[in-house]
Amino acid sequence: MISRTVSFCLGWCCLVTSLAAQEAPLPRISAADLERIETEMRSLIAAEMDRKEIPAFSIALVEGDKVIWSAGFGTAVAETQTPATSSTIYRVGSISKLLTDTAIMQQVAAGNLDLDADVREYLPELQPRDPFETDEPITLRRLMSHRSGLVRESPVGNYFDDTEPSISATVASLNDTDLVYPTGTKTKYSNAGIAVVGEVLARRMNAEFETVIERQLMRPLGMESSFWRLGESRSEHLAEGWMWTHDGRRFLAPEFALGTLPAGNLYSSVDDLARFLIAVCNEGQLEGQEILDAELVRTMLTPFDASDAVPYGVGFRLSEFDGCRAFSHGGAVYGFSTQIRGLPDQNLAVAAVANLDGSNGVVLRLSDHALHLLLAAQRGTEPPTYELTESIPLERARRIAGGFKGLELGSRIELEERNGRLMLREGSLLSEVRQLDDRWVVDDVVSFGAELEVVSVDELIWKGRQYTREPNELPSPCPDHWTGLIGEYGWDHNTLYILEDRGQLVALIEWFYFYPLTEVTPDVYAFPDYGLYHGEQLIFERNDAGQATHVVAASVDFVRRELNAEGETFQITPLKPIEQLRADALAAQPPAETGERRASELVEVVKLEPGIQLDIRYATDNNFMGTPFYTQPRAFLQRPAAEALVRMHRRAAEYGLGVTIHDAYRPWYVTKMFYDGTPDELKLFVANPARGSRHNRGCAVDMTLHDLKTLEPVPMVAGYDEFTSRAFPHYPGGTSRARWYRTLLRRLMEEEGFSVYEFEWWHFDYADWEKYGIGNARFEDLAE
Repeated sequence: MISRTVSFCLGWCCLVTSLAAQEAPLPRISAADLERIETEMRSLIAAEMDRKEIPAFSIALVEGDKVIWSAGFGTAVAETQTPATSSTIYRVGSISKLLTDTAIMQQVAAGNLDLDADVREYLPELQPRDPFETDEPITLRRLMSHRSGLVRESPVGNYFDDTEPSISATVASLNDTDLVYPTGTKTKYSNAGIAVVGEVLARRMNAEFETVIERQLMRPLGMESSFWRLGESRSEHLAEGWMWTHDGRRFLAPEFALGTLPAGNLYSSVDDLARFLIAVCNEGQLEGQEILDAELVRTMLTPFDASDAVPYGVGFRLSEFDGCRAFSHGGAVYGFSTQIRGLPDQNLAVAAVANLDGSNGVVLRLSDHALHLLLAAQRGTEPPTYELTESIPLERARRIAGGFKGLELGSRIELEERNGRLMLREGSLLSEVRQLDDRWVVDDVVSFGAELEVVSVDELIWKGRQYTREPNELPSPCPDHWTGLIGEYGWDHNTLYILEDRGQLVALIEWFYFYPLTEVTPDVYAFPDYGLYHGEQLIFERNDAGQATHVVAASVDFVRRELNAEGETFQITPLKPIEQLRADALAAQPPAETGERRASELVEVVKLEPGIQLDIRYATDNNFMGTPFYTQPRAFLQRPAAEALVRMHRRAAEYGLGVTIHDAYRPWYVTKMFYDGTPDELKLFVANPARGSRHNRGCAVDMTLHDLKTLEPVPMVAGYDEFTSRAFPHYPGGTSRARWYRTLLRRLMEEEGFSVYEFEWWHFDYADWEKYGIGNARFEDLAE
């Protein structure tokens, strides 16, 4: 029986042989076909950008020796409303590697470098530790095909390092690392490895890397809009990049230059990338000139190792695409996602970029569909249909939410409704499930296509395997020796989360990837044998209290981020003295409102249900400003909201829990004090008095749950009024026990008509809040 990997390579070779023998010229894509392709792609791109909230997208299609269509969509820069075009410049991430590798191959073709010599002939100081004691050399071929055994990221100049070190410093830091695998034995994607390749090029040519590659490759290709570093004067065509997180945030991407510059720092447009693709598809020819040696191109598109399921050539990933041999590569860098793919025997290629982090799934899907359309037009066949999905109805999403256990030992999936979206967690990814006709499929910016069959509310089929609903039981406490490890590490632009998930320590890294960790010792843990960091470890260092102060994860040092201790009240320094804030607020008037409003019917909640506890922090100094705002510790709500909260409190008793209220109706003048006293960067946690708040209308409640036996509050990941991302309802960190309580609170409140505020797990708004007017009465003026 021929293995899948050998079968692939035999198939590739057969394709090369048979297609090379064809002498008939390829049919050209007609103007009518191209018009149909353009019309369909415009419609699909607009639909996907809307569904996936992608700010900007650009695409270019290549046939033969020319770009036959290119366009941009959306907004490249939000503040100036600059539209995206095909000349918009994006950061294209790992597409950088292909240009670096091609420039190296030019020197190999010229006889200046040996592809299979030990790279230490060019960089004798490169001496990473080899725990395997093999005699296999690290060569340029192995570096460019990711078979060197080097770590993914270097200790200095890694993907997280915003200090912008030189390439030389980045490469030098590899001497402080161990090889992950014996050289030549296993594919291990390595940004650090391509930094070594770039340093070889610079050293051999006795010039800066960027200067060499621009002179040697980019300018001959006519890539006039492409560059490697942001200069002091920014191009008017430059797009901004956007980050997103699982807890609901979006923010502008950082722009620091990577120390692994040759591996991921290129800026380019799809028009420029298309010129590179033309040269590759045409064996080095561009506009009638030989830009690249034909043999060089053929070598780069030849599989390096038959043992890989998805082989690499030199730099390029190689595969079959609808019966054709294909080359491809993706680029994923802060705020941007890029995909290129070419069919060299058909002289067809596509380049596409979006300015949204981690959106390679939808970028790849759109670009591949464009390539399917081109190929179908060339062949005169029908292309596949591109399927668009819709959101699953809210009630169905909420009804199916919960944990499901598979028949295989340890297999589990979890479904959760989040702001009208059904999210599925399995393994390393959290994915959105959407509706496609009568099917449910995964469809988000990361991936598409895996099917979820709902047999009943308690039984699912996921990827062909049966899962049954788990009892909604409180998870066991986190093991004691993990509590000092749980927390956040690293940088604002890229935070590492260490969390506990039902008896498993987990690392959430690079914003999207959940990796279960295997304990080696109480302070050393191994990444799983898949994903970005397979073969690598996390090593924690603790202080005398047993809390980790930092962790070296896959050779990168992450320092613990300072967050509030459990039970400690978060506090700020007000921008003005409290008495000045109070005087200004009392002298002001609430905003005028138009339209009919319901008559206020504020009732004191504990008079409807004495079992509800009060912990009115704003009647004490135990709050975020450290001073009392109310003269009385009371909680009022509009009657319908109060009655719904009472019903929820009685439901919670089924779990041995009760409601504790921190705040409910809030006079408008107090909202103004909060807003005027809070620094701008934290104002998302306080309401704008110019619009009034749900609290002012008597339809919002800040609350938590307490244990009915001890009357003590239960853990909730973050404390009340904590102005950090831990306050978000979908913050992914902490322990599974705390997240279980937080989810239960939200579910019970939603069942009674409340919705959680997107930035605060404790804040719930009643459904009819907009029907009531803004109130400003003090507690002492309300009826007893």
